[in-house]
Amino acid sequence: MTALRPLDGGQIKTSRASLIGGIAVGIGVAALWVALARDLGAGAVAAAIPAALAGLLAGLWVWRADL
Repeated sequence: MTALRPLDGGQIKTSRASLIGGIAVGIGVAALWVALARDLGAGAVAAAIPAALAGLLAGLWVWRADL
């Protein structure tokens, strides 16, 4: 029996709009994370490193998921 395959090869489509949206979401997530961490009393480095990671992951997810 033959396996079904998508016509587009199963690749996730990523457009320029998704890239721009991913960048915007990543920056927004990082900014909110830093603001919240600083409000809770974290130092600059302790706020920036997790914020950069969270922003990167959120931005990549929006870009790759084509949201």
